[in-house]
Amino acid sequence: MFKLEARTTWSLDVISLQCRPRSVEVNVMGQLRDILPNDVRIRRSVDGIHIPSSQAHHLLRSPAEFEIRWSASARRFVENRRTAHRLHGITLCALTDLRADGLNLAKCLVADTSGADILDAHQVINVAAMTINDGLGLCLFDEQGAGKTVSLIFAYDLLASRSLADQCLIVAPKSMLPEWEKDFERFRPGLYKVATVTGSLRQKLTALRSQSDVYVTNFETVVAMEHYFEALLRTRPARSVLVVDESFFIKSPDARRTQSLRRLREWCGRAFVLCGTPAPNSPHDLIEQFNVVDFGVAFQGVKVPPDRAEALPIVKQTIEQRGLYIRHLKSQVLPNLPSKRFHRLYIPLQPRQEHLYDDLRERLVSDLCSISEREFQRNYTTFLARKAALLQICSNPISVVDDYEETPAKLVLLDSLLDRWIRREGEKVVLWSFFRASIDAIVSRYAKFGALRYDGTISDVEARGEIVWRFQNEDDVRLFVGNPAAAGAGLTLHKARVSVYESFSNQAAHYLQSLDRIHRRGQERDVTYVVLLCQDTIEVAEYQKLVDKQRLAGQLLGDSPSEPVTRESFLSGLISRDQDQRVHS
Repeated sequence: MFKLEARTTWSLDVISLQCRPRSVEVNVMGQLRDILPNDVRIRRSVDGIHIPSSQAHHLLRSPAEFEIRWSASARRFVENRRTAHRLHGITLCALTDLRADGLNLAKCLVADTSGADILDAHQVINVAAMTINDGLGLCLFDEQGAGKTVSLIFAYDLLASRSLADQCLIVAPKSMLPEWEKDFERFRPGLYKVATVTGSLRQKLTALRSQSDVYVTNFETVVAMEHYFEALLRTRPARSVLVVDESFFIKSPDARRTQSLRRLREWCGRAFVLCGTPAPNSPHDLIEQFNVVDFGVAFQGVKVPPDRAEALPIVKQTIEQRGLYIRHLKSQVLPNLPSKRFHRLYIPLQPRQEHLYDDLRERLVSDLCSISEREFQRNYTTFLARKAALLQICSNPISVVDDYEETPAKLVLLDSLLDRWIRREGEKVVLWSFFRASIDAIVSRYAKFGALRYDGTISDVEARGEIVWRFQNEDDVRLFVGNPAAAGAGLTLHKARVSVYESFSNQAAHYLQSLDRIHRRGQERDVTYVVLLCQDTIEVAEYQKLVDKQRLAGQLLGDSPSEPVTRESFLSGLISRDQDQRVHS
């Protein structure tokens, strides 16, 4: 008899079998090949014998010659996948029926939901989909501002009232933690005890021991305290709900937060991932988000090529045929929401600013032309930093050159733009900038407008909430200066109708999320986006990449592939760039 110990690996991709003694491993592998399907790859390493996790359920009915001692996590892991294969088709069929019959069917399915009359039609469909009997969960990819939070709260309330869920763990960006507690109290007042797991270690442990119904925390805390959260979820393994808010944070399979959440998912009956921009960079971004929901069933056996263009039709077909998800666009469900207008302003660099840019660009080009591909790959991080320095010079050279005293081109233009919008027209303005030195200069220069900053320097959750409240409610605070990496997700800034991009991240998710801070439910006026670009610099191409990613992400999720007609796009090609600049000015 072979004695084996089954364990999950850190990556959750395989089940590892440790043999005692090790000398019998070759014989064990031979026996395993007789048990497992012919196409299953079995490999041997220093860690033992590895079997793909998707096939490990065959071991639950191992023959008599195997004595397998399962760890609790390994048995749970394998049983989850066996259950997922059984329930995936049930959930998918129910989703298909909901998409076909829409609101009428959804109303029947959630007839026992109290207070559902405040929900929009698409939110009723969301709740019905999230509470499907024997459901695994789903990806809720409604566009930003369409009310994903409300849908989740009503869905959890319905699961709890049906005695299908006892507790909920919500993982969100740090800036959004206070909003979840407020929204639970707003939509289900007094029904649920909500604990925000944040602050010092003592405060976090106190929150985890509070016997609450809902626990809200951020991605960093989940990674640092994974074992504590696992212990919490294991108290009610099939009756816990996992919610990942702004799930593009788990798009990378190798990221620690992705791995932590996948392991925690093993102890939850259902999982919901919420995001309006789930594929900001490539089709590959979607795979891990679906894996968290369905334990990898949708993409099992699907070979996705690394090339983005080649991957797009494969990922698109997979999610259309097997993906557990719902998506609604604001244009479909909020038709009365005001329109959006985009303007690109092309600005010539200041004299010294231009000299610094040209000098750095020429040296970078020269170095790139003089090295091999291998040398480039080995020094890629260095070259990426040098490219970022070019973008910093376009924004404000002070972050690159200490003795820079000239007023950067974008500040010169902002002087006139902000004077017009704020002083003469009485508007509030949201201004986005990616570089800390640029934000320092902007906040200092426009202090007269009550400028408030929201970036990585403001780490306290309550302080961040206070900044948003002041901008939304205080008349003398006219300017919100934010880094889209910190403030792009979850905030409501609709007191402004103008949003300016002084500089931007190369991460499409940051840009796409920030767009909807002013264009969301409650906005009553048409909104304007102004993107400042230094002409004849790499900024122009970098911004176009963001726009292209936005379009491709929409195609992947079945959105309309065409961009809305704007003044900018209508003028494009009719006049030269110099003329375009004068028109926009």
